[in-house]
Amino acid sequence: MSMDASLLAILTEAEQAMSSATDPASLENIKAQFLGKQGKVTELLKGMAALSPEEKKTRGAEINQLKQQVEAVLNAKRQALADAAMQAKLQAQAIDVTKPGRMRGTGGLHPAMRTLERIEEIFTTIGFDLADGPEIETDFHNFTALNTPENHPARSMHDTFYVEGTGGNLLRTHTSPMQVRYMQTNKPPIRIIAPGRVYRVDSDATHSPMFHQVEGLWIDEGVSFADLKAVFMDFLKTFFETDDITIRFRPSFFPFTEPSAEIDMAFTSGPNKGKWLEIAGCGQVHPNVLRHVGIDPETYTGFAFGVGPDRLTMLRYGINDLRLFYENDIRFLQQFN
Repeated sequence: MSMDASLLAILTEAEQAMSSATDPASLENIKAQFLGKQGKVTELLKGMAALSPEEKKTRGAEINQLKQQVEAVLNAKRQALADAAMQAKLQAQAIDVTKPGRMRGTGGLHPAMRTLERIEEIFTTIGFDLADGPEIETDFHNFTALNTPENHPARSMHDTFYVEGTGGNLLRTHTSPMQVRYMQTNKPPIRIIAPGRVYRVDSDATHSPMFHQVEGLWIDEGVSFADLKAVFMDFLKTFFETDDITIRFRPSFFPFTEPSAEIDMAFTSGPNKGKWLEIAGCGQVHPNVLRHVGIDPETYTGFAFGVGPDRLTMLRYGINDLRLFYENDIRFLQQFN
């Protein structure tokens, strides 16, 4: 069915107006101009009341055809705008599959933890058990039971972190309290190491307020200083994977051992040849310590040592400042993983 010129003009006007719409809101406004209650097509339908029945039939069909064609143009424009919006969204969220993927970072062991695990593995293979205990200790376990007198400098607040309101409890200054705790609940023969964190009021390139220590203890009949030397030398050679190591024992004093010594080590070859570094304290377990835990010192003897795994880590990896371990610089820590 053909339309007269006036209807074709309205259709052309609608097509031009709708094609210029740039978003759904403006398109709906244009729709109202033609198909709304006051729209041009709707006004044509209202004007049919004055026509004869025969004219109504012909004119009504023409206006309905115009309305359908305007609606077709409207729906086509709606779809075009929706397609354009979807295309813009896809482009904004596009992923370039040719680019290399961004891998999620993986964690790793801290160098100090690597050393502790290595020490534990070495000693457990020669029959030592692992002992673990609280980092907040009593004065008895940290000092008294270890034959440390009340006027000893280590008891000073300048050297030890005390916990207020606990009646004298403190952050343990060594892992030696685990020797006492273990001997209180176990009878000889005893062979243990006690690795863990310890705390002292100290901070410089080779000391930290928090650091790690591994205590070793062997109690049995006939255990001597010679056994200590053999065990420790074998440990160092295994830890550093070389026989080019020498150690020396310097006489020293510890309240809980007698005789006592400091252990120094040096490499006999390589870049660190001849450089001595103190790495441990040791000695025969003092009879008073054995008496505190109910072990007869006339029957049993033993040795104890306390080694600084942080210093062993410095030697193993060539690190010259202990503070690097605790600054959490990812560039430093990534080198070990």
